[in-house]
Amino acid sequence: MKYLLFLLFLLLKAGAATAQNNLVVNGIPWFDDKGNIVNAHGACIVEENGRYYLFGEWKSDKSNAFPGFSCYSSDDLVNWKFENIVLRVQPEGILGPNRVGERVKVMKCPKTGEYIMLMHADDMGYKDPYIGLATCKTIAGDYQLQGPLLYKGQPVKRWDMGTFQDTDGKGYLLIHHGPIYRLSDDYRSIEAEVAHIKGMGESPAMFKKNGVYFMLTSNLTSWEKNDNFYFTAPQIEGPWTKQGLFCPEGKLTYNSQSTFVFPLKCGNDTIPMFMGDRWSYPHQASAATYVWMPLQVDGTKISIPEYWQAWDIRKLKPADALNKGKKLYGAWKSNQKGDVLEIAFKGTHAAIVGETNPHGGYAKVSVLNAEKDTVYSSLVDFYSKYPEKAIRIITPKMSKANYTLQVEVTGIRPVWTDKTKTIYGSDDTFVTIDNVYHF
Repeated sequence: MKYLLFLLFLLLKAGAATAQNNLVVNGIPWFDDKGNIVNAHGACIVEENGRYYLFGEWKSDKSNAFPGFSCYSSDDLVNWKFENIVLRVQPEGILGPNRVGERVKVMKCPKTGEYIMLMHADDMGYKDPYIGLATCKTIAGDYQLQGPLLYKGQPVKRWDMGTFQDTDGKGYLLIHHGPIYRLSDDYRSIEAEVAHIKGMGESPAMFKKNGVYFMLTSNLTSWEKNDNFYFTAPQIEGPWTKQGLFCPEGKLTYNSQSTFVFPLKCGNDTIPMFMGDRWSYPHQASAATYVWMPLQVDGTKISIPEYWQAWDIRKLKPADALNKGKKLYGAWKSNQKGDVLEIAFKGTHAAIVGETNPHGGYAKVSVLNAEKDTVYSSLVDFYSKYPEKAIRIITPKMSKANYTLQVEVTGIRPVWTDKTKTIYGSDDTFVTIDNVYHF
């Protein structure tokens, strides 16, 4: 048994990344160096010494209670190494048991060299919000929760938040519905409220390009996707002007919600990279995915004119993640709990292309080896308010051998309510597959 487990670890480790020729593949699970799904939602990226550090919410499939914040590192933004659960559930306090922890953001303070982590902490009913503060001397070490972030000696009792670090080293806290706070020189408290953007929503994300400040934000639709929009200003203090959408109307920001904009260095230029979450409540750990895309900037106008399922992060061009695959199977559709599509293949991994739509549910996707041992299994979400045909999963790359791909209808549908008890989510449990490929 120990030998079998060791062999399985080596097989997964050999091809844990879903990358195809250094491609970012949107809307599918990504895998780390241990073969586990990259679990870092509501995230941010910090670049240091030529390496990228991804911080995010370490989600659970069982509860929305805070299980910790994760950190991964990469030298190419495609292949990720698991580093640490950098902040864990606390014995008590704002991130104690049965509390919520979200929107984690990390910045290195230029004055102190300390790493400052800010986050939204709350109770399970979202009625006791705080902006929390944690610190660490190393970027991927164990962060120590310092308590609520204070402004004029009082906790900031707000929820959805983001951060921005300007080129002059000043740090800012961004808050839902408009407030922008400048942090103190040590980033450990708030110095002043410098602006208030009227008409803002939640999930704020800011960047600067060619002297113009841009603020991305989303409408309030709980875990549901919507058409995100943005504001611009010549300086952080304003005046701020609402500009409109940055993705085509009705595409619901390509079924995602903004979380951060990373300044991606490309030669002598810096390209703002939109980072969005495809939430998948209630199975966020296994089924929620990411949408990362370069933003086009023209003066005060920004856009992501078309969706790239896969793109080469070095060339900033769309690419085909299936170009080396061979088609295995055609269309299949079912909403009957327990129905299983089973396909044998010889190769290293497989890919499923299917449609998400308002009637979709969760599929359990598994890969079995020749001995019928399960070597990979996870949930895949086939729901979206805006229908989309695309790659749903590329399984982890393993040693070339005979495998069986299984797709099972779970009978589970993504459905939830918000604070007002409005019902969101799917109206059925369909799993709709157009093609299956093997490599």
